[in-house]
Amino acid sequence: MMRRPRGEVVLTTAGDLVVVRPKRFVLPMWAVVLGLVLRWLARGCWWCLRHPVIVGLVVLAVVLYADYGWAGLVVPLVLASAVSALWRWRDEASWWRWCAGPLLGRFRHVFVYRRAWHEAMTLCGLAETYDRRAVLPELLRVRSDQALDVLTIRMVRGQTPADFQRVTANLAYAFGRRHARVYSERPDDPTTRTGYWALLLGWVDRVRFRDRPTVVYLVLVRTDALRPVVAPFDAPAVPDLTALPLARREDLGTWSLHLLATHVLIGGATRSGKGSVLWSLVRSLAGGITSGLVRLWVIDPKGGMEFAMGRPLFARFACKSFEAMADLLDEAVTVMRERQTRLAGRVRVHTPTEADPLVVVVIDEMAALTAYLQDIELRKRIAGSLGLLLSQGAGVGVLVVAALQDPRKEVLPFRDLFPTRIALGLTEAAQVDLVLGDGARNRGALADQMPRWAKGVGYVILDGTPEPMRVRFSYVTDDHIRDLAREYPAPADAADILAQVGRESTPEPVRPALPRQRRGPLLPDALRNILDADGGESR
Repeated sequence: MMRRPRGEVVLTTAGDLVVVRPKRFVLPMWAVVLGLVLRWLARGCWWCLRHPVIVGLVVLAVVLYADYGWAGLVVPLVLASAVSALWRWRDEASWWRWCAGPLLGRFRHVFVYRRAWHEAMTLCGLAETYDRRAVLPELLRVRSDQALDVLTIRMVRGQTPADFQRVTANLAYAFGRRHARVYSERPDDPTTRTGYWALLLGWVDRVRFRDRPTVVYLVLVRTDALRPVVAPFDAPAVPDLTALPLARREDLGTWSLHLLATHVLIGGATRSGKGSVLWSLVRSLAGGITSGLVRLWVIDPKGGMEFAMGRPLFARFACKSFEAMADLLDEAVTVMRERQTRLAGRVRVHTPTEADPLVVVVIDEMAALTAYLQDIELRKRIAGSLGLLLSQGAGVGVLVVAALQDPRKEVLPFRDLFPTRIALGLTEAAQVDLVLGDGARNRGALADQMPRWAKGVGYVILDGTPEPMRVRFSYVTDDHIRDLAREYPAPADAADILAQVGRESTPEPVRPALPRQRRGPLLPDALRNILDADGGESR
């Protein structure tokens, strides 16, 4: 059979089938090799431009080795290690930010996440198909600190942060971690710049924290910093009501509560650590309590088992009589109405002063007042006062901090009126969304999967930030509470209703016994009148 020469166009007819073999252009081998070499050189130059630090270190190492041999490499390494150790000893936070964090992040980028990236994105359902080829989200950068890895990811065109939030738990376990969260914006805030370089660094921060809709941030907990018990924070002499230190964050920072002009809801099962949240708040306000800047009105439906030990701290306290609890809430509404009348047209948000202090109504178990109270009229009265306080009290400095175990809507119908929410350990997955809002569990708030050691560990949701944050609140012991009550008592010389320290509770009203109705057969009124008339004649 004759061999067909290359480059011909051959037509083969077999019935109706026509096969066309086009003419092929074959490059010479030297052109193929030259093209590959140029391609590799271009990639190498681009990599060097993207990694100038690594290239500079390699060039410096080669020059030192060429001039001084092995001593040129060992001596700089020893000096650099000594400087690094001294730096860490003097300022560990900046050492992690500018030295250890970038190095560790780069190492984990190359040897941990990039190696498993294709498999993780595919099995977690984040890989897309376009034009018959797989398209994956791109891992741009990894930043590390003492406890966290923050992955900056460019999403595939058409994806949203909600696609990543739905598989947050899958991503955590795909990379061998237990906890992860997805943020649509940078999880850290820009630093407040002062000094000579403030203007220049401010422009740098503006570029770093610019709006990037195509980027999502995946935070993986590398080392769980919330396992150790958190010691109580120092009570400041003048509390900052916009930043009250209450808990430790996963990155070993301090989580502070913005209490001014907000209401706080705390949800958690029994023995999940609700007392840690409440007493951490009381401790952070202690300086303002004794100075008269803050007044605590406390309701403890459990007979004082939680708060009676700190009684001197409270301006008002009700623990035994539900009538007294209703009166306390009614008086809080009265204070709110008086401030609305006085401040209307002057300010929009109340500023606490010693003459006009911040009133914080603390309720330990709200369900006892809104759902389990048997007196229907009293329950309606309490619900009406709470509804007014939650809807109108934040702006005039009458705040509500409430804790409960059962977050169902029939138990707490005005749950949506709490801007700040905290979820401790819960018993059901559906309760997470009831406390923190719809979709919070998909965004990483696994409050129903708390281990047994995690008392006081919870997820917080702030008004305007849908992504949850995992924190551990400080543990305040009984001795700490006694010391607080002794060192920071509430003032007793104020003349208004905000400082009725000596008033324990409203005495339970004595209700006359109602006469017992005669019980008999259910008869019509006409027949009962006839029987009564006959009875009267017989007598």
